[in-house]
Amino acid sequence: MRTTFRGFFAALALTPLLAGCFVSGEGSAGTDAQGGSAGRLRIALAVPPVQALSPYSNDATVLSKLSVAEGLTALDRDGAAVPALAKSWKQQNDTTWTFELRKATFQDGTRVTAESVVDALDHAGAAEPKPRVLSDVSLTAKAEDADTVTISTKAADPVLPLRLASPALSILSPKAYGKDGTANPVGTGTGPFEITKLTGKTGATLDRFDGYWGGKAKAPGIDVTWIADGTARANALRAGDVDIAEWIPTAQAKLLPKDTRHVVPSVRTDSLILNTRSGIFTDATLRAAAREAVDGSALVDSVFGGYADPAQGLFGPAVSWAADKRVKVTGRAQAATAAQVRAKTKGRTLRLATYTNRAELPEAATVLEQQMEKAGFAVKQDVREYTQMEADLLAGKYDAVILSRVTLLDTGDAVAYLASDFASDGVYNIAGLKDSKVDQAIKSAAEEGDTAKRQQDIMSAEADILRTDAVVPLVHEKVVQGVSPKVEGVLLDPRERSLVDVDTRLK
Repeated sequence: MRTTFRGFFAALALTPLLAGCFVSGEGSAGTDAQGGSAGRLRIALAVPPVQALSPYSNDATVLSKLSVAEGLTALDRDGAAVPALAKSWKQQNDTTWTFELRKATFQDGTRVTAESVVDALDHAGAAEPKPRVLSDVSLTAKAEDADTVTISTKAADPVLPLRLASPALSILSPKAYGKDGTANPVGTGTGPFEITKLTGKTGATLDRFDGYWGGKAKAPGIDVTWIADGTARANALRAGDVDIAEWIPTAQAKLLPKDTRHVVPSVRTDSLILNTRSGIFTDATLRAAAREAVDGSALVDSVFGGYADPAQGLFGPAVSWAADKRVKVTGRAQAATAAQVRAKTKGRTLRLATYTNRAELPEAATVLEQQMEKAGFAVKQDVREYTQMEADLLAGKYDAVILSRVTLLDTGDAVAYLASDFASDGVYNIAGLKDSKVDQAIKSAAEEGDTAKRQQDIMSAEADILRTDAVVPLVHEKVVQGVSPKVEGVLLDPRERSLVDVDTRLK
């Protein structure tokens, strides 16, 4: 089943990168006596861990990017659920599913059992704050026997198998979970690479886990360095200090050799999020004024160097079905004029925040500041690393935030993104939006099991969200990943969940 999953990324990568990637790690040519190549992979990641790589934080994607931990399911090239720790599943009724586990071992040597899966899902459900993937659903898991788990939801959840592929619902061994609600992935995952050392927010050491059910990895290990500055990441790749550097800034991309620079179509949308719960933008006419003032298309060439498309909505070209189902936005507030903006704000300063981990965002903030000042706003920027400002973003301490968001990150299904970011009780609702029509639109989409109808409901919900002007989409990004020609088998993933697996190695 792993081969099927890799096929998604193979179609999006360059042939030299993925040569031989359809061969199992066991018994492959060119490996050493232990089943791996002689060289460790050196990787530069962009966003330092916020919570010691807890799956309940934004750190969760690191666990999947580095093939440390797995869920019951994974996603294939079409975004459908395929087996991972669960070898098969069956829907019993609208709210109940049964999953049969494969034979697998945790990195601490204990066996993956139904009880350990239940334990992991129970801890995820009890986490505070709740993982985004669970923002619109509650799970109840029960062990039927050693290898069978039944999972129930209060309401029908047609995409439960997709949901269980989320890195936030990775299954860790029982020893990973503390009484204080923490989850420690060091040495407790099931993937082909085991974290053996985590050095704060600067680095991590991973060694090959030879007990992996999918075969031994071809690389003996991975050395990770977190480099928040994008130019520094690109320089590290150019200097040969790292073999893989993610998220190369667009200004640096063309300075890399062509065989090192790889453009990935992405489901990432950059947007201006407006705080509707407090401050200037509780006034809908001022939100409308900001929306009319902002021109995201001006960022495409000037800031992103052409590695982006002008935003059409919350979902861009990489979400192939969105354009044909897009719904016209109606019912927006009338925008305040520049004179009205100055009168309504009464000298108050618009606090505009963004973060340095994506090099283009501070540049975008400068462009947007100028655009909004022309509309009558007085703007002050706050630009820091994401880890330093996440708590303030969630607490609503800014009037506006330029946010780069992978819209299909949490489940591969757009409803979870809409629920976490825009529902009244959403756990990542930076806009503080509380709108009953939006809530109902998201709920309707969540309850629809037919794929085509669900997609149409998602686009109706998009239109309702855009109506509020709580979010102003700017651009749909194309991600540039830096990979040394010495490396093969890198996963170029539009969802940004995956980067290396058992077949990734130095040539």
